Formats: sequence, structure tokens, C-alpha cells
Amino acid sequence: MADRRKKRAVSDDRFAKALTKAEQRLLARLDSPHEIQLFLDKLAYGTETVYRTPLRVLHERTCQCFDGAVFAAAMLSRIGFPPLVLNLLPNDRDDDHVLALFRRDGHWGAVAKSNFVGLRFREPVYKSLRELVMSYFEHYYNLHREKTLRGYTAPLALKSFDCLEWMTRDETMDLIAARLDRSRRFGLLTRGMAGRLSPVDRRSCEAGLHGSNRAGLSVPPAARRRG
Repeated sequence: MADRRKKRAVSDDRFAKALTKAEQRLLARLDSPHEIQLFLDKLAYGTETVYRTPLRVLHERTCQCFDGAVFAAAMLSRIGFPPLVLNLLPNDRDDDHVLALFRRDGHWGAVAKSNFVGLRFREPVYKSLRELVMSYFEHYYNLHREKTLRGYTAPLALKSFDCLEWMTRDETMDLIAARLDRSRRFGLLTRGMAGRLSPVDRRSCEAGLHGSNRAGLSVPPAARRRG
């Protein structure tokens, strides 16, 4: 336990020493999950397939959902929450989406970066992780208006990467992504349920894409019609 705390202290110290005075003042204002979310919302949504460390996100002011969630987990850890991330799993016609988790009074909430309005912040009002995940279901769709969420992973504790300095070393981000891919998975729908899903109505779809960076959206092939 003492060795783990030492590794965490070293990781935190290297992150802190790399900050400018302006960045130190900025992070001092990120004193709640909601403030962390507001900061993420101001960042440009990245279009490159690059995983940025929390330090790099702060320097470059851009991220996607994965590095945004890891950044949020790092900021949550600075205000006393364990750094946890969870992966939302779609079918093969959409992209994964990563959440940073936090818990208050026994209830789960989340912070997230997304091109879709409905896939971001959740208040800590959900009794279980499944309940939290299902709050994203109606908002999780692709550009063909197909509802695509099918499962989620067990939470991944980023403290296990303290010895690899996950807040400052780029190469550790690939290891975190690989560990998420190997995490235990939980399904949400039966095959019958998935086959009977209705499309998202056009107005809701357009509202969910308000302010999105279209260059960062993946477009699956059009689904073949059954005839």
C-alpha cells in the first residue's frame, strides 16, 4: 500500500511540475464534476486518431471521447474521487464511448467528452452502473439514426497505471485502451430486442448533433433494406 501511494505521488508530482501557472489556476477551478464537464465541453473535438494524456489534453486543448474521459478521471482524482473509466459498447455500426465515473452517496454519475450532446454529463443519481449506462441508450445512435448501444465494460481503475505515469506518458494511453478492450463485458439487449428497435426521430437526431464537429463523426455504410 505504501509503495502504491509513493508511485501515485511521483505521478502526480510530475504532472504538477509540468503545468504552467495559468494551467495551475485553471485546474484549481475544476473543483467539481460539473466544472470538469464544462471545461471538457469547451475543448475542440479531435479528429485525429491520437490518444492524448491528461497533460497533453490540457496543453493542446483538444481531445476525443477516450482521452477526454481519461483527462476527466485525472481531474476527478485531484478532488478526491478514484480515477475510474468505463467503456460503452455499441454494435458494429458505431464507435465505442468512454465515461469517467464518480460516485456520491452510493450513486453513480459520469463525465464525458462527445460529439453528441446526450452522451456527456450524468448527475450522480443512478443506483447501479447498469442504470447509469441505460440513461445513455436513447442518445446513443449513429448518423443513420440507428440506436446502437449494446453493452458496457466493468470499470477500469486507472490507479493501476500509476507506475506507468498515465497522466503524462503518451505510451501509457495505448496500454489503458488495451486493458479496456480486455475488461469484462456486460450485455444490455437480447437479439430480439435489438431487432425490434425503432429509429431515432429526425428532430432528436439533429438536436443531439448540435455543435458537433462533423469531421470527427464516423459514418457507417447505409444498412441494407430487407425485402
